[in-house]
Amino acid sequence: MTYAHVSPWLADAGDLTPRAPLDGDRDVDVAILGAGYTGLWTAYELQRRDPGLRIGIVEAEIAGFGASGRNGAWCVASIGVTLSELERRYGAATARYVTTTLRETVDEVGKVCATDVPGADFHKGGVLRLARGAHELPLVEQALEQRRRLGIDDGCAALSAAETRERVAVEGALGAYAEEHCATVHPGRLVRGLASAVERRGASIWEQTRATAVVPGRHGARPVLRTDAGDVTADVVVVAGESYLARLRQFHRHVLPVYSLCVLTEPLPAERLSSIGWDGRECLSSHRLSVDYLSRTADGRILFGGRGAPYRWGSAIRPEYEQHERTHEWLRSQFREWFPALADVDFTHAWGGTVGMPRDWLPTFSYRPRTGLAAAFGYTGQGVAASNLAGRVLADLICEGGAHWSRLPMVGHRPRRWEPEPLRWPAVRFLQSAVARLDERARRTGRPPSGRSVPERLIRH
Repeated sequence: MTYAHVSPWLADAGDLTPRAPLDGDRDVDVAILGAGYTGLWTAYELQRRDPGLRIGIVEAEIAGFGASGRNGAWCVASIGVTLSELERRYGAATARYVTTTLRETVDEVGKVCATDVPGADFHKGGVLRLARGAHELPLVEQALEQRRRLGIDDGCAALSAAETRERVAVEGALGAYAEEHCATVHPGRLVRGLASAVERRGASIWEQTRATAVVPGRHGARPVLRTDAGDVTADVVVVAGESYLARLRQFHRHVLPVYSLCVLTEPLPAERLSSIGWDGRECLSSHRLSVDYLSRTADGRILFGGRGAPYRWGSAIRPEYEQHERTHEWLRSQFREWFPALADVDFTHAWGGTVGMPRDWLPTFSYRPRTGLAAAFGYTGQGVAASNLAGRVLADLICEGGAHWSRLPMVGHRPRRWEPEPLRWPAVRFLQSAVARLDERARRTGRPPSGRSVPERLIRH
């Protein structure tokens, strides 16, 4: 396997030759399952706090093989739980604190890119959440009003149709909620650069080594990360496998792997791009329930991504599921609908991967000294920035106790488990279809979803 086929990001990230696999039992201070953003940020932050730590990272494929090397390039100050839901569940003060912390995290990623991963193309252009139709306009004002009420509206604005066109010419855009607290990155170069950075500082990364179980420490015994090539015994084992945790029996119901797919255009010359503006390279999305996301690369390509590929029985993750022609063609057609002036451009790539969906949409950052197990997972596809926060939180919890992070609801969170099969598959497939129908009805009628339907209540986040 060459790995360049996984995504255009990895294909453009330099040498992908796998590192040597584990070749027997090892003893380290910290063992980490997964060489994606979460595992690598955790290693990076642990090394900042204690450069002498012996850190071993186990990866089933290569660093960045999962969502970290396949995503839509957004580094956004949000998590799966919306601001409204955060306030409903935990109150205004907590919603405010989570938001400001995530905004600071976007800048923290930018600082590390500047010092240790300069090739990651970090660009803080902000985000525009477009109202593509009258049914989405109320959400623009609601988003701004809520942030004003919470006192976190700095860098936020509601744009008119004309103001939106000055930023980017999207067909049917009647306005937009604009926020500056968002950046884009080159996902492949960021994750591969982080792997090199922690390796230079002394961490061992064993690639093409599949974890088979995590054994908690009990009765004085240290925890163990078991693999198909040997056991890694440590003082702390960090579980950072995101959606791939569903492959381990003990974590199978912690996250639901849902496929998110992307298409990417050829590089467009400046004169073609000038027809749509977009000089700020903001991240773009609409207010669809079923999610869409766009970004612009440094070399003039446009990425269009979204959900729509069906959930697979038993939370299966397989290479053939990364291609779903109906969804990929829908994404290409959406691109042409958004940008009719670019309807004739060619697409060079179509790919996909899974995001880890927790049952209550809230990520988990946890460390239990009694068992020696730490974990971070459940980003719902918004993990580029949140994984950096997770790495800092876990490093502080492991090294210093991390009491100052206790106000984050993610810290110590114990999510509800997903239902077992055969209940899970029909329920998730029903929700996927129902949400798509709600989006189509809103587009057709010009009326937003009521928020009171059964599917909306079930996916409220």
